[in-house]
Amino acid sequence: MHYLGLDIGGTKIAAVVMDAHGWEIRRYRCPTQKSTYQQFVSCVVALIEQIRRDVQRPMLTGIALPGSISPLTGLIKNANIQVINGHALQADLQQLLGQPVVIANDGNCFALSEACDGAGQDYDVVFGITLGTGCGGGIAIKQRPFIGAWGNAAECGHITLPGYTEQEDGPSVSCYCGKHNCVESFVSGSGFSERYQQMTGNLLTPAAIVTLAQRGDA
Repeated sequence: MHYLGLDIGGTKIAAVVMDAHGWEIRRYRCPTQKSTYQQFVSCVVALIEQIRRDVQRPMLTGIALPGSISPLTGLIKNANIQVINGHALQADLQQLLGQPVVIANDGNCFALSEACDGAGQDYDVVFGITLGTGCGGGIAIKQRPFIGAWGNAAECGHITLPGYTEQEDGPSVSCYCGKHNCVESFVSGSGFSERYQQMTGNLLTPAAIVTLAQRGDA
């Protein structure tokens, strides 16, 4: 049996195939298509089907993605890929692929991975922060994910930026979650670019901003 893991972010999808011993077999990467829910699902299904054709082996499939899955309804919520919010993504993917699919929050997956065989394996409690297009978090306690009653435990991206002031942090920001001045609006790739645009009038990628800063020209 092989294992297929997908890490779905707001910008890209990264995938890896591993054998039963944990050895890497193949890696894949493609842009995240997110104009509509149908486009997003089609993108994920197409990637998995391509990998299945390449590997030609039975695979257990797991997906890490932003947002959380409601324990009551199974619907996605609070994802920065907004087109998937309110949808039964796991059920839809399983129907289209004809196989079981496990879905979990990316912050929880990260924390669990580090707790089991990474930097946190010697600790009972591990808290991890994911930084990319958005900002997320996860907690693992005794090598088990802790998601809380509503599936949102450790989602640090949607607490108010501690100590926020307009003078130091810039104008107040409305978040897609309905709140204002969330951590994700400032501490994330998208937030970094937006803050830079507010200050300079230029919209650049985080990588481009860092390059300018290294040259002393940001």
